[in-house]
Amino acid sequence: MVKLSFKQRFWKVGRWYLVLFLVLFVFRFAYGYFNKSSADVDSYVSDFFSNVENLRKNYASDGKRFKASPTVIWEKGSPVPASANVSANQKYEKTATVRAKTSSFEKEAQRVKAMASDFGGVIQYEQNLGNKGDREMHLLVGIVPEKFDSFYVEIQKIGLVKSMEITKIDKTNEYRQLNAKKLSLEKTLLSLNELKSKGGTIVDYLALNDKILEMENNLQELGVELGNFDTENEFCSIKYSLYEGEVEKKITLMRRLKVALEWTIKYYFVLVMSSVLLLVSVFLLLLVLDRFNVIKNISEKIRE
Repeated sequence: MVKLSFKQRFWKVGRWYLVLFLVLFVFRFAYGYFNKSSADVDSYVSDFFSNVENLRKNYASDGKRFKASPTVIWEKGSPVPASANVSANQKYEKTATVRAKTSSFEKEAQRVKAMASDFGGVIQYEQNLGNKGDREMHLLVGIVPEKFDSFYVEIQKIGLVKSMEITKIDKTNEYRQLNAKKLSLEKTLLSLNELKSKGGTIVDYLALNDKILEMENNLQELGVELGNFDTENEFCSIKYSLYEGEVEKKITLMRRLKVALEWTIKYYFVLVMSSVLLLVSVFLLLLVLDRFNVIKNISEKIRE
């Protein structure tokens, strides 16, 4: 059996400690590189607009066409319009959500509004929150479909964009259902008006009149809802949130290496010292057990 020198024994044990150090260092460096800090994300995770009710719904259309009845806004007391099938474009709802942060809040807020105006956009909702140094501005901007993509690209140049997304939902079936419902209500109202002309008791007349008023209200509400699909009201939506605060500087490679090295040295020392203390504790425990012949007595009982 070859007897190892002290240097060889030291290297044989020491290289495992070196491997442990390198594993901890690589782990910490990779963690810092691939994971965003909580300060980078937490303030922008929640969607402000998800908690706002009754926001304007914007719809647009593309080149695909189908048959549908014309869109009209019903007015109380007006005669029931004759519904005819006409060709209409496929409908969809397209929404972009952009959240950005800036240290020049007032300047950038004005830039956003000026850009919306330059692209022919309409600010349909605006909410300003917070005090100087911690302000927020939330805008819902209606943009004509032809300029939506270019506006979406340009608005990302304002401040430091923290998150962005685009959602497109087909609304063709919903539009068809609204038109079908409208046609059904018109037929029902026409039948009720015919019954009203035939006379009857006062009680029946009042009940019939209430039913007619209910149908007229339903048609009026439906007409307003269908009016959002009109060609002249076609927009795509931009939900834009601008937050005030110091913009984080990009972390350099040297900074990441320094942080990873500091963390590794700290926890490597803790891990090594913990293992040494554990070994010493086990050694002392074995000495105590041997001193009182505990191990010997246990062995004898097992043999018996």
